[in-house]
Amino acid sequence: MQTLGEGVLNWNTDGRVLTRDQKQHYEKYGFIVIKNCIPQYELERYKNRFQFPLCIFLKEICEAPKGNFPDMTIMRDVSIAKSEFKAGEKAITKLQDFQNDEVLFDYCRYPAVVDTIKDLIGVPTSNLTAMHTMLINKPPDTGSLTSRHPMHQDLHYFPFRPADFISCAWTAMEVVNRANGCLVVVPGTHKGHLLPHTYPKWEGGVNKAYHGIQDYDPSMPRTHVEMEAGDTVFFHPLLIHGSGANKTEGFRKAISCHYANADICKYIDIRGTTQEELSLEIADIARKKMERAGLDAESVKTIELDYADIWRARARAVNGSRANL
Repeated sequence: MQTLGEGVLNWNTDGRVLTRDQKQHYEKYGFIVIKNCIPQYELERYKNRFQFPLCIFLKEICEAPKGNFPDMTIMRDVSIAKSEFKAGEKAITKLQDFQNDEVLFDYCRYPAVVDTIKDLIGVPTSNLTAMHTMLINKPPDTGSLTSRHPMHQDLHYFPFRPADFISCAWTAMEVVNRANGCLVVVPGTHKGHLLPHTYPKWEGGVNKAYHGIQDYDPSMPRTHVEMEAGDTVFFHPLLIHGSGANKTEGFRKAISCHYANADICKYIDIRGTTQEELSLEIADIARKKMERAGLDAESVKTIELDYADIWRARARAVNGSRANL
């Protein structure tokens, strides 16, 4: 079996911050957890920005007028968006696309994260692009189990390759354990292929764009990734992973960024592949964002959106130039 990034990435030497053993663990299993990667004071900055951002009306991101954050995608849990919980943070499951928010984007530029990513998908001089940014606010489950995330592969969402030069940094903003729905990974599955995904047939409903692997085999050996605040798991985009329901009364926060080596990765045409159906769904979400930004609804319907262009709009250079992306 080939190693990741065959002929380009060297797994037999120490990196800038990772040891050879740490690099080889990632290469073999598809993930690695780095303890205390982000200090508490940085986590508090991100948490405060999510709850009390400095927008023109000094309101929470999730309670602000629609036009205030046109770049961001605010996702509400399907079971509680209209339930007994108040509008605002408690109805928010994810805040995506914060690449233009300077406070939150500081996470993507944090040196300990960037240096680790370069050890995994590049070299110290590599140009990195942040391709997908999220602040995850997993809510207490209402009993419908919609706070679960089905087992999936992140590459299902991405129209760029090669996969070995993409990696995610996912940082716990507070204690993350099995009770509040920690990540669950299937070690070694990053050495496989991209599998077909669809919405799982869950009785309680499924959140928007929460696709899961078709015919997933639940007997596959899994690892629960329990973490302390500031711990960061780095994982390959083909690694099969998901998360359990939040069975506590609190909200489980995490912040993440998917990086691509901008010197090597390029956009691909996903038409005719298992990703095409998803691309149409994401295009509809993008059109709704255009409407929130003030564009005429009827005009927006006529706009043809290229899937790669949607991702170009979400991307931001972390260092150097954007190169191919």
